[in-house]
Amino acid sequence: MSPAAFVTRFAPSPTGYLHRGHAFSALTACQAARDAANEGLSGRFLLRLEDIDATRCRPQFEAAIYEDLAWLGLHWEQPVRRQSEHMADYGAALRDLSERGLTYRCFRTRREVAEAIESAPHGAMEAFRGGPLPADEEEARVEAGEAYAWRLSLDAAERALGGFGALTFDEQGQGPNGKHGVIQARPELGGDVVLARKDVGVAYHLAVVVDDALQGVTQVIRGQDLFAATHVQRLLQALLALPTPAYRHHRLLTGPDGKRYAKRDRAETLRDLRASGMTPQTLRAELGF
Repeated sequence: MSPAAFVTRFAPSPTGYLHRGHAFSALTACQAARDAANEGLSGRFLLRLEDIDATRCRPQFEAAIYEDLAWLGLHWEQPVRRQSEHMADYGAALRDLSERGLTYRCFRTRREVAEAIESAPHGAMEAFRGGPLPADEEEARVEAGEAYAWRLSLDAAERALGGFGALTFDEQGQGPNGKHGVIQARPELGGDVVLARKDVGVAYHLAVVVDDALQGVTQVIRGQDLFAATHVQRLLQALLALPTPAYRHHRLLTGPDGKRYAKRDRAETLRDLRASGMTPQTLRAELGF
């Protein structure tokens, strides 16, 4: 009998250089796969590049990811899945949802969406919920070349599933407020999320659930900053009849200023640490590995 599968992944975006927070996440996932293998499971660690943002992703950042992870002593299966090479997979999932009336074209700008939320009476809207335009108006705006996003309709999804009460996920780490164990998914907190844009064939939530299913991921190990994303991703798994992995959201590393490491804040990169003479053994020990 084949050992039970334990498949996890590290999925960075090549939009900048990796920092300590990325190293901690990658090491956490890789160590979990090794621990599973030591327990007799088929522990597998995958690397996936979430490179759908063509305006920010750069070849040099992708090359640096491989260099930094190898420097840390990590090994991953080949080939590496690059999202930009699998747009057909995401397109098929989007067509499935659209043909079942679960999506709609949204022509609102980000500012207009924010204004709609703010203007909701008594805070009735926890997040944006809209709906399709009349068919003739939509057709005219499409023909005029206006930008739009494909959004998931929560109202339609709720009708299709007969409610969200059966949507749960297994949290093996710790979410906000110490949440752990079987958790009730609340996709309504995310509103009608964007699944794709006119000029980009897929957005984060849809790509992630399709990738995890196609790669056989059984354990999603990632930072607590992505805990909220799990709610809508659980909904998409149900709508697309995809398996639901277990989740383990780990703590976030913070710098001396108490802020979590982030690319946008120009956190010290692994390349910086390498250039300063730090060894991978020293960094691993600093991070608890």
